Amino acid sequence: MAAWKVMDVSRLREIYLFKNLSERVLGEVAALAYTEEFNRGEKIVSEGEAGDKFYLILSGEVRISKTIVGIGEEALAILKPGNYFGEMALLDDESTRSADATADKRCTLSVITRRDLEQLLSQNKDLAYELLWSFVRTLSSRLRETNAKMTFLAAAGKFDR
Repeated sequence: MAAWKVMDVSRLREIYLFKNLSERVLGEVAALAYTEEFNRGEKIVSEGEAGDKFYLILSGEVRISKTIVGIGEEALAILKPGNYFGEMALLDDESTRSADATADKRCTLSVITRRDLEQLLSQNKDLAYELLWSFVRTLSSRLRETNAKMTFLAAAGKFDR
């Protein structure tokens, strides 16, 4: 169930994506957020569906997973309070969700929609610059992590033979 609740700016600052943003920018981003609650086992987003929301985990845990043909569900990560997911949906309106997100424990999420964020960014170019650079740093970090995992898997595959 969704509920409007002003997000605490200090709580927002604890999240890596927003840690370098100014108080003014944090206040404007926090004003966009509303909360949603999910029970354990409830699907939050499904791989392949259109993405238009970004989620910040306030409490509980979220399992990020993919279904692999012939194998089943493969858990990619368990995200805890302070983590976030769905940021690609805010940047790329042509993409679909790249994985499933399911409440692993009952959770409360702070949600920001693409439409609301785009409106805010179009009104304030300085804010857009500051926030988008933060997104770029996050995506670069995740790409580095993925590259490291792929390198490990490739090396491990060579040793198995």
